[in-house]
Amino acid sequence: MFSGLTISSMAIRQFLASLLMLVGSTALAANSIDGIRVWSAPENTRIVFDLKNKSDYKYFSLSSPKRLVIDFKQSNNTVNLTNLAKNDPRIKLIRSSTSKSKGSTRVVLELAGNYQLTVFPLPPAGQYGNRLVVDLYDKNRGKKVTFYQPKNDSRDIMIGIDAGHGGDDPGSIGGNGSYEKRVTLAIAKKLKKLIDKEKGMTAVMIRSGDYYVDLNRRTKIAREKQVDFLVSIHADAFRTSQPHGASVWIISKGRAESEMARWLVNREKNSELLGGVGSVIKTTKDNYFALTLADMSKQHSIEESLGVATNVIGELKKITKLHKKTPQYASFAVLKASDIPSILVETGFISNHKEEKNLNSSWYQQKLATAISIGVKRYFIEHPLQGSYYASVGHKNHKVSSGESLSVLAQRYKVSVTKIKSINNLKSNTVRIGQTLKIPRAG
Repeated sequence: MFSGLTISSMAIRQFLASLLMLVGSTALAANSIDGIRVWSAPENTRIVFDLKNKSDYKYFSLSSPKRLVIDFKQSNNTVNLTNLAKNDPRIKLIRSSTSKSKGSTRVVLELAGNYQLTVFPLPPAGQYGNRLVVDLYDKNRGKKVTFYQPKNDSRDIMIGIDAGHGGDDPGSIGGNGSYEKRVTLAIAKKLKKLIDKEKGMTAVMIRSGDYYVDLNRRTKIAREKQVDFLVSIHADAFRTSQPHGASVWIISKGRAESEMARWLVNREKNSELLGGVGSVIKTTKDNYFALTLADMSKQHSIEESLGVATNVIGELKKITKLHKKTPQYASFAVLKASDIPSILVETGFISNHKEEKNLNSSWYQQKLATAISIGVKRYFIEHPLQGSYYASVGHKNHKVSSGESLSVLAQRYKVSVTKIKSINNLKSNTVRIGQTLKIPRAG
C-alpha cells in the first residue's frame, strides 16, 4: 500500500511538472503563425504571414547560399512549410530553423538571387488579421519597355487593361463567395483578346495573374508600357444587395460628388490595407504622387477620358442595366495619373445576387468585354491619335441630304457600303435625312 502511494505521488509530481512546462511554453509563445501565403508576380514575390497577434520580429540576410531569415519572437508555427514556394521563381525553399532566442520561431527563405527587400507589418483589415508582409522585388524592376513602332508611322494605340485587386486583396466578396479579383481578371483577359484582334490597337495587362499590384504602381506600369489609354475593370459592391447595374467612372478634380462615389473611394482605400499599403507605410515624400497632382491640370486628358466613358456607356446599356446613365466622377488612385487618360468600369454589383451570378458567367463576361472594346475602338476611330494607324485610315463626318443613300455615298467617297455600315454600326441600308454618318477614309 505504501509502495502504491509512493508511485501515485511520483506520478502526480511528474504530471504537475509536465503541466508547468506546458503552461510555461504557452505563456512564452504569446503569438503564432497561422498561415503563410505566397503570391508570384512578374516583378516580385510577396509572402504574407498570417499571425494571431501583432508581430514582434527581426530579420537579416545571409549569403552563400542566399537566404532571408526571419525570427518571430515569442511565437510558434502551425503551418506546414512543405511546397509553399514550389512554383515561385525567386524562392527555392521555405523552411524552419533554430533561433538563438528562446521561444522564437525562425523561418528561412532560401532565395534564387539578389532582390530588393521590403518587410512591413499590417494591422487587421477585412477578413484578415495581423500580418507580416515580405516583398522580394527584381533588381531590374521598372525597366522601360519599348514596343516596336512601324516605320510608316502608323503605330498601334496601346490600351492598358487593369484588372482590379488581386493576390491577398480579393476585392468585394459576393453573397455566394465570389471574389471580385477573379471576376475582374477574367473580364480583363477577354477584353485583351478582343482588342488584340483589332487592327490598330494592342492591349497590355497591368496584372496578368492572381497577385497584388500597389495602386500607385499600376499607373507607373502603364507609363512604362507606353499606354495611351487605361481601362480599369472592377465589380461594384454596396452595403445592401439592392443596388445593381454597371457604371463608368473618370477622375474628379474635386471631392467625390455622390454617396456612391464616397463609398467606392473609401473601399479603394480599404483595399490598400488588404493588399499591403506599400508606399503609404513609408514616411518619405512621394514625388510621384506630387507629379500626378500637377498633372491634374491637363484638361485634354480628362476630355479624352470623358469621351471614351460616354462611348463605353453607350455599348454597356445594350447588354445590361446601368446604375448610372452618364459618366461618374471620383478621385480613384488608379485614375490619378492624368497624363494617361483612363476610365474605371464597374461591371455590375457583386453584392447583388443576380448580378453576382452573371459576373461569374463566361458568356456574360464576354458580353461585357465586347461592349467595352467596341466603345474604346469607336472613340479612337472618331478621335485618332496622331501617328496611329487609325489616323491614317480614319473618317470624316457627312450629314445625309435628300436623295442620298449608302451606295451613293460609297461611290462618292470611294469606300464600300460594308465599311460605312460597320463604322456606324448600321444594321440595314436605310439612312435618314439629317443623319450624320462617319465615312471611313479610302485605303
